[in-house]
Amino acid sequence: MIRAEAYKQRLDRQEGLSFIEFNYQILQAYDFLTLFDKHNCSLQLGGDDQWGNILAGVDLVRRVRNKKVYGLTFPLLTTANGNKMGKTESGAIWLDSEKTSPYEFYQYWINTDDRDVARFLNYFTFLSQEEILSFKKDSSVEIRKAKEILAFEATKLTHGEEEAVKAKNATSAVFANTGDCADSVPTTEIDAQRIKKGVPIVDLLCEIAFSKTKSEARRLIDQGGICLNGERVVSADLIVGENFVKNSIILIRRGKKQYRRIVFKGELQ
Repeated sequence: MIRAEAYKQRLDRQEGLSFIEFNYQILQAYDFLTLFDKHNCSLQLGGDDQWGNILAGVDLVRRVRNKKVYGLTFPLLTTANGNKMGKTESGAIWLDSEKTSPYEFYQYWINTDDRDVARFLNYFTFLSQEEILSFKKDSSVEIRKAKEILAFEATKLTHGEEEAVKAKNATSAVFANTGDCADSVPTTEIDAQRIKKGVPIVDLLCEIAFSKTKSEARRLIDQGGICLNGERVVSADLIVGENFVKNSIILIRRGKKQYRRIVFKGELQ
C-alpha cells in the first residue's frame, strides 16, 4: 500500500495517513475475500480511485485461497468544473427518495452546468444519439429546454414517469409563483397562530433547515441569498407574518436552487 504512488507522495510530503485511511484498504480487501467465500464473487467493480483497494482484495484472495479473482475500474464521473460526482461531495444526490425527493432530484439535473448537458444526456437518459445530436445542431433548441429534458428523463428513469411529471409541474408552479406546488416541493408545516403573531425570518430559516444557526441565517440574508415569494429579503430583522402568505403558502428560496414551501396547521383567517 505505501508503495502506491498516491500514498507514497503523501508520506514524502509528510502529510501522513489517518488510522482510518491506513486500514481502509485492508478492510476492503477482507470484504472481497468474504464476498468470494460466501457468494463466490470473482469480480469487483469500482471507480478509478478504488483501483488500489480492489487490487488488495485480488492479492488477498490469491494468497489465502489460491484462487484468481478480478477487478474492473472505470473513470470517475466529474462535472465541467472537475468536481467528482460522488456521495461525499457537497450537494450530492441519492437514488433513494427518502434521502433526495423526486422534486430535489429533478432540480439537481435542471441546474446542470451548460457545458455538461449534452454529455449527461448521453450518460443518464435513453434518448437516441440522433435526438441528443439535434440539440447541438439546432440552435433553436435553447439550453434551458435541453436541461428540462435531461431533468425529466433522469427523474423518470429513477422514480417513474408519474413522479417526473409531478416534479416538472411543481417546478413550473414554483417559477410562476402560483402556489400550485402540490407535495413535490419540500414542505414544512407550522402552526397558523405563529404566523399570525409573526415569526422572525432567522428563526424560520433555522426551522426549515436552510441554516444551522441564526448567525448563519443572518449571513445568508446579508449576502442576498434568501427570497420570500420571489422577493429578496434585505433585512435579517424581518418578521414574517400573514402579509407574506400567498395562495395559502409561503415560498422560501435559498440561493438559486433550494425551495421550501411553508404550509399552515390550523386556520389563518
